[in-house]
Amino acid sequence: MVGPAARRGLARLMPVAQLLRAGGARVRVEYTGGVGQAREVARRCAADGETVLAAGGDGTLRCLGAALAGTDGVLGVVPAGRGNDLARQLDLPSRPEDVASLLLHGEPRRIDVLDAGGEIVLGSVYAGVDAAANERANRARFTPAGLVYPLAGARALLGWRPTVYRLAVDGQELPPVRAYSVVVANSGYYGGGLHVAPDAAVDDGLLDVVVLGDASKLLFPLVLREMRTGAHVRRPEVTVLRGRSVRLSADRPVPAYADGDPLTTLGDLPVRVLPAALSVLAPH
Repeated sequence: MVGPAARRGLARLMPVAQLLRAGGARVRVEYTGGVGQAREVARRCAADGETVLAAGGDGTLRCLGAALAGTDGVLGVVPAGRGNDLARQLDLPSRPEDVASLLLHGEPRRIDVLDAGGEIVLGSVYAGVDAAANERANRARFTPAGLVYPLAGARALLGWRPTVYRLAVDGQELPPVRAYSVVVANSGYYGGGLHVAPDAAVDDGLLDVVVLGDASKLLFPLVLREMRTGAHVRRPEVTVLRGRSVRLSADRPVPAYADGDPLTTLGDLPVRVLPAALSVLAPH
C-alpha cells in the first residue's frame, strides 16, 4: 500500500513486487489519499485473506498496523522510511531479495501494540525534548537523512527546559520527577536507531517506561551517544520501569509523539499494552 507522499516507499516496493510475482504471488498496489482511506483499504484486504504490505517507515506501519490490530489480518513490511525503528526491532531485512523471501516463505508472528488514549501505537510513545526534536525532524526538507535526527535533537535541546512529570505504573503512583522526557516503549528503538529501551520486547506483554531525568545539557550529547548501544540506562539520571499500563501527565503542555508522528499535547495520557494483538511477517 502506497500513500500520497511515498515516492521512497514506491521505489523500494517495486523490485520487491517483481520478485514476489516471480515467486508466484499476486501483487496489487493501492494508492491511498489519507490515513482513513488507507486503513479502510487495509481492513478490506485483510478480510479478503490478503497480506497487507506496508512500504514505508514507522508512521506507515503504525497507520496500517492500527487497522489490523485485533484482527486476523497479516502485515508485511518493506522498510522504506528514514528511521525504520520497528523494522530494526523486528530484525527485518532490507535487501529486496531478502524482503521478498520473508514475505513469500515467512510465518506470521504475533506482537504487542500499545493503546495510547485510544490510538494504536506499534513502537513507542514519548513526551518531552525528543518529541520536540521529532517535530523539527519532520519539518526538515534538505538535510541529509543521516543528519536529520542528530541536528533536530541538538536544536530542540538548546531551547528546552526540564518538565515535572507524574507517572502511575500499573496503578501505582510514583513521586513527581523532573525530566527531559518520558518514553513508553513497546519496541526498544526510536529516533532513527537510538536504543532507548534496550530490554524492551514486542512480544512480552509489557511496556518499558524510560525516564530521562534532569541533567546538565552539557551531559546530554554523551547520553545520546550512549543511546546507540543502550548504555545510557546505567546512568543514575535514567530510570527504567516496567508494567502493563502507565498514566502520564506533566506540569506544562509538552508535545507527545508516537512512532514518529504527533499524538497529542500532553495533559493526562493513559497507555496500556495489548498483548499479541497484531500479526506481522517477521523472523521469530
